[in-house]
Amino acid sequence: MYDPAQLRTFLAVAQTLSFTRAARRLGVRQSTVSQHVRRLEEAAGRQLFTRDTHRVDLTVDGEAMLGFARTILEAHERASAFFTGTRLRGRLRFGASEDFVLTRLPEILQSFRRDHPEVELELTVELSGILHRQLAAGRLDLVLAKRRTGDTHGELVWQDALIWIGAPGLRLDPDRPVPLVLFPPPGITRARALEVLESQGRSWRVACTSGSLSGLIAATHAGLGVMAHSRGLVPPGLVPLPARAGLPELGEVDFVLLHGRRHDNAQQAADALAAAILAGGDRLIRRPGIEGPS
Repeated sequence: MYDPAQLRTFLAVAQTLSFTRAARRLGVRQSTVSQHVRRLEEAAGRQLFTRDTHRVDLTVDGEAMLGFARTILEAHERASAFFTGTRLRGRLRFGASEDFVLTRLPEILQSFRRDHPEVELELTVELSGILHRQLAAGRLDLVLAKRRTGDTHGELVWQDALIWIGAPGLRLDPDRPVPLVLFPPPGITRARALEVLESQGRSWRVACTSGSLSGLIAATHAGLGVMAHSRGLVPPGLVPLPARAGLPELGEVDFVLLHGRRHDNAQQAADALAAAILAGGDRLIRRPGIEGPS
């Protein structure tokens, strides 16, 4: 009833919230993306997206389709691997940025290990900037991380807005430096936060620095300062700062998959894990009203 190609297209649009970016990610024309979505909506008998010239959003039925699409595609991949006799082997060095510590990435990795038990998966959790360096140095095979502003390399998983977040009820004094809770260099969100504050001539001070997301969250919960963070990954208990806080807009950030130098069995294993992350990418995003990590 549901075509796997149409389901993959649906997931790409749902994760990027853009027909154009979905087409770029899938390597097809935008008209093909529109056609796949239209046919899937016809098969479901429901509208899956609301869209205008500026924005694409999932409907309630579209949110429901996310889980079904993921399950169908995962079953399709397992059946294909079983009947073709494909068994991946080898060592796969995977790097994920600190942003995903509190998401459902472990579920994706657990499913990957279940489907490919002979792959030796090594996980590195680091700042995006450090992961980029390790990938370039040949120490990682696949990376899921943020992309620097202006960069075009990597396979887009989704694009999100960067926002300022803090403890509920936090008030900033406009006459005093903005207290910042930051990753250390070369943190990408750190660089963006400092750049926009300085471009606006707003003074700032470092209230907390930690290479651990848990440490930053604890400091922000305590009211020490504010964080620049992805809107789709806001940790529980923290909230976006209102416009009246007077902080400059941070723009958008891309989360991408990047492949390292291809060698031996790591290539096939990296491709398989990349496909699993793309298929389950919505698990990495906390949309309002969607159940968070379990």
